[in-house]
Amino acid sequence: MRVGILTGGGDCPGLNAVIRAVVTKGERQYGDEVVGFRNGWAGVMEGDVMPLDAERCRDILPLGGTILGTSRANPYATEGGAQAVRATLQRERVEALIAVGGDDTLSVAGQLAAEGVIVLGVPKTIDNDLGVTEVTFGFHTAVQTATEAIDRLRTTAESHHRVMVVEVMGRDTGWIATYAGIAGGATEILIPEEPFDIAAVSERLRAHHGRDTSSSVVVVAEGARPVDGDIVVQSDQRDAFGHVRLGGVGRLVADEIEARTGFETRLTVLGHVQRGGTPTAFDRVLATRFGIAAIDAVHDGHSGMAAVLQAGQIRLAPIADLTTETKVVDRTLYETVAGALVSLPG
Repeated sequence: MRVGILTGGGDCPGLNAVIRAVVTKGERQYGDEVVGFRNGWAGVMEGDVMPLDAERCRDILPLGGTILGTSRANPYATEGGAQAVRATLQRERVEALIAVGGDDTLSVAGQLAAEGVIVLGVPKTIDNDLGVTEVTFGFHTAVQTATEAIDRLRTTAESHHRVMVVEVMGRDTGWIATYAGIAGGATEILIPEEPFDIAAVSERLRAHHGRDTSSSVVVVAEGARPVDGDIVVQSDQRDAFGHVRLGGVGRLVADEIEARTGFETRLTVLGHVQRGGTPTAFDRVLATRFGIAAIDAVHDGHSGMAAVLQAGQIRLAPIADLTTETKVVDRTLYETVAGALVSLPG
């Protein structure tokens, strides 16, 4: 069988582990010929094909990023894009396609499957915001990176008696901010699910500094917004899926804290460093399990399904179930765990 694979959307630690699992099991157990499409859906539209085999994928397991490249191209936002995808698959004799990506990449996969293309999905996002699956690979690596940054910033905050504001990724949800904030012992955690009152945040920081410390760490997700305002964006320009580029809420929070408290406040924006580098062992294992499940699903005759993690087991779920509802931070986790260890925002 000739199987295609692509990686779309933002890069993510663990993508190469998925590719390796699909190629290795497909070739050695099923006798498949696997080809990769470079740069996500753009490569399928353009017919940019990369041959893959087990030897080529032997050493890619620990590598960050993706050997196939990625993009945020959307065939359904490109004139003739969907037709070009189908034409490429027919020309390249690709009988089934495995799409590895987040809600945007998988939404395209789901639509193609509904139109009769054999497509399987593998969920990927450091934001951990896809429905149905308990966790997505890349999330643990991003949290570990953010936690290590918070640990380092804490020491300089204590030395200079400062407030350190750390802006992490999280457009619609605050999973990274919540987990890294708890793990790093943050004083405040600000997430999109809970609009924050900057006056209340500043007051709690004053009280915190008045007890037994003269430093604080505030973790804020890029999509967090004040109760009386909107999310902060770098640009109103939208990508192929209609998303604006976020960024700037950390600066807003840092400036307001310093103005309201008088405490010297510094901002660190972690940005794309959260996406990069080698994946953790957990993410390598999960990505490998997802890849194996995807190639098995191809040979079991499935389409329009995605590999997911449920109760520790890899199962299949309709792609639409992953993309129709955003998985937000569990309020119980946020209130009972984060609230017990840090000051609740708002």
